[in-house]
Amino acid sequence: MRILIATDAWHPQVNGVVRTLTSLKRSAAALGGDIHFLTPEGFSSVGLPTYPGLRIALPNRREIARRIEAAQPEAIHIATEGPIGWAARAYCLRRKLAFTTSYTTRFPEYIAVRTIIPAALSYAVLRHFHSAAAMTMVATGSLYNELGTRGFRRLGFWGRGVDTSLFNPDCPAKLDLPRPIFMTMGRVAVEKNIEAFLSLDLPGSKVVVGDGPQRAALTQKYPDVKFLGEKTGADLTAHLAAADVFVFPSRTDTFGVVQLEALACGTPVAAFPVTGPLDVIADHPVGALDEDLRAACLRALTMSRETCRNFALERSWDNSARQFIGNLSALQPSRSLRPAPIVAGQHAVRG
Repeated sequence: MRILIATDAWHPQVNGVVRTLTSLKRSAAALGGDIHFLTPEGFSSVGLPTYPGLRIALPNRREIARRIEAAQPEAIHIATEGPIGWAARAYCLRRKLAFTTSYTTRFPEYIAVRTIIPAALSYAVLRHFHSAAAMTMVATGSLYNELGTRGFRRLGFWGRGVDTSLFNPDCPAKLDLPRPIFMTMGRVAVEKNIEAFLSLDLPGSKVVVGDGPQRAALTQKYPDVKFLGEKTGADLTAHLAAADVFVFPSRTDTFGVVQLEALACGTPVAAFPVTGPLDVIADHPVGALDEDLRAACLRALTMSRETCRNFALERSWDNSARQFIGNLSALQPSRSLRPAPIVAGQHAVRG
């Protein structure tokens, strides 16, 4: 099956969406999925004042059409709700082509912490965006239930995985820091709630891997914390493997692939009991969830690193890709694009 995925999130961005899509392409190939991407590359862009360092593409309608038609897809999936996603959605609706979407980022919460725009308004916009899709794929059961109560319909599952060959405990970085080492990794931005971790009274050392608009301010406010900047590939793996506990303080992620990456390196997770950690960690003995994040960090120290690794080994990207392609195959049994469903009221019962 020839698949086109439209996404506003793409290299050089380093985030869960980009890692998910690149891993999906690699695993899908062995399952007969020929994935091509419609990305911001080649379009003019503009910076967002509320997201320093982040730029969004300004797609041209004619060029969007040209690129989609050149790909000759048998199925179209829209991964993000940015300008590329809206342009691909408009193209499909004009031509009565079916498409699927995925809900991967809590934009309403992200926007609410940076602007005066209420989350309810953003959810209304996203509900409209996804209402035209034949299926909106979500990664977890808790997110499925939450979106259902918010009026989203035609929801389906698409789980996530981890590359256990890349992420492994074999060669931990040599960090000359007092133990235990509590580490977090990701975009250093207010919506990631990193300060909830940095402000904790913990023994040993705190380490932040990643970059973002809050890094300078947090470095100055917390001089005892080690900010190591962005890490990729084997270097990232080595640092995750060197930590005693991986702290995931976010309350707004829909999944948090980095949790699985840390577990694959043998590092237990400490997090709040919210969507993402509740679905990944749940009651498995590979991490600790608590509204008292300090208590979760200390409890995670007692977890078996071998158990963490074995847990991750059961969650492969191959299974994730198989589920994704299965969703498309069920919607496109003729291996050709069908007319998109008629957009009914926003509060229809999900199916």
